[in-house]
Amino acid sequence: MYTSYEIAENYLGAGEKKVRMTWMALLLSGILSGMFIALAGAASTAGSIAVSGANSDGVGKLISALLFPGGLAMVILCGTELFTGNSLLVIPLIQGRIRIPEMLRNWVLVYLGNLLGSVLVALLVTGGHLPSMFSGVFGEVILATAERKVGLSLQDALCRGILCNFLVCVAVWCSMSAKTTGGKLAGLYFPIMLFVISGFEHSIANMYYLSAGLFTKAAYPELAQLAPGLSLGSALMANLLPVTLGNIIGGMGLGAVLSCIYLKKH
Repeated sequence: MYTSYEIAENYLGAGEKKVRMTWMALLLSGILSGMFIALAGAASTAGSIAVSGANSDGVGKLISALLFPGGLAMVILCGTELFTGNSLLVIPLIQGRIRIPEMLRNWVLVYLGNLLGSVLVALLVTGGHLPSMFSGVFGEVILATAERKVGLSLQDALCRGILCNFLVCVAVWCSMSAKTTGGKLAGLYFPIMLFVISGFEHSIANMYYLSAGLFTKAAYPELAQLAPGLSLGSALMANLLPVTLGNIIGGMGLGAVLSCIYLKKH
């Protein structure tokens, strides 16, 4: 396996390649990552319901946490671009290997791609009438999840976003320590499981959960009372904006510390 010193050196080259991809490649890669994370979100919801019904606590929460790492596994193994993991671009930035405009270009295009991919999966989930599964419990849980997310205070959303992406970037870092597929999967698995079971907030996952909630609320008016506070405005302002900011802080903070520990200024 690679040491953390070797991972840091390897990421410098990887970061340079990330920021110099064409805009189309970044957007399409971002769409795929958004779809991967959204599919993991849908599967973790279904798995939780299959075990514990509408009750998302206890065993159901554990099942979600066990399934959700499949999303990042697909991202890592397919080599696609995920906004939250790309917070680690601060490492080559600190080392002078990339410039701020290059990093921001990557973030904007990947974030947009992640959003498009997440929304696409949410549309297909609703269009395929998955909310009707489990005698309609799937739709109830979708709405309850989205309502819970928009009900967070700004402080809660920000802090949970910081903690979440700290762990996501730890997962990316750990996966880079391995030279085999199995090693990469083992490296990313536990940090992602920890963030899910702890209730932390991931902006890209929330793009799916909130979109699925909005589409389900529109398609199933009989369930709308389950999410009275859910709207496009609340999804963006009460959750996605502060969670995204928290994700940036958590990921960049970890990246800056790792750069200071394992790299000398080039």
